[in-house]
Amino acid sequence: MGIVIKSPAEIEAMRRAGQINARALYEMSLAVRAGVTTLELDRIAAAVLARHGATPAFLNYPNRTYPEHPYPAVINASINGELVHGLPSRRRLKTGDILSLDCGAIHGGFVGDSAITVPVGTVSDEARRLIATTAEALEVGIAQCVSGKRLGDVSAAIQAYAEERGYQVAREYTGHGVGRDMHEEPDVPNWGKPDRGVVLKPGMVLALEPMLIVGSNALYTKTSNHWTVATVDGSLCAHFEHTIAITEQGPDILTKWEETWTK
Repeated sequence: MGIVIKSPAEIEAMRRAGQINARALYEMSLAVRAGVTTLELDRIAAAVLARHGATPAFLNYPNRTYPEHPYPAVINASINGELVHGLPSRRRLKTGDILSLDCGAIHGGFVGDSAITVPVGTVSDEARRLIATTAEALEVGIAQCVSGKRLGDVSAAIQAYAEERGYQVAREYTGHGVGRDMHEEPDVPNWGKPDRGVVLKPGMVLALEPMLIVGSNALYTKTSNHWTVATVDGSLCAHFEHTIAITEQGPDILTKWEETWTK
């Protein structure tokens, strides 16, 4: 199919989807505390999307490895050593946990995709540093989303920022193009070499999603639900994501929630 270039009008439509998605993440983050279940957070996200006329991008998403198990929820809720695709459940959060929340909203035919990692109450210094560094790695990657640069510049910047601070990046899961489909070309790895890969052009829209790991980046998929991806050694991991449009003026974050925009 190739990389789909979006028009200015399509980018604005994607911004609306992204803002709704950002609102869902915001409302979930306010509800995160010890004793809350991730199933309750899933219901919050579903309500926000419905309130704004959006539908969940993740619900019933096909599982390429286990086609008989489409994704059964609105959000990914990944706890501690779970990297991505954590299924919401009746498991109650505990003080000291860290929780990655990933959500996708479809509105006006376009997808908004973003993720955050939040602490549950007071967490360890190691967990706090991991969360902060992962968020910073996303900002470093976004800064490279400039017309004329190459995709490898984005990937290399994220990798260098993480590894210089002692973290591994997940290599089996990447960011991606996004638009009318949640996963479009190109893949956006969190590792790479500068001045390699496709040239970034205005109208490209990319989902950048650094996933940083404290220990080994060896991963496995839990057979209990066929979705949740976790670190083999149980190492803590964190995940942040924004949907970014490449413009002549620089990177445009389409999933940045603004309090004045929507309630």
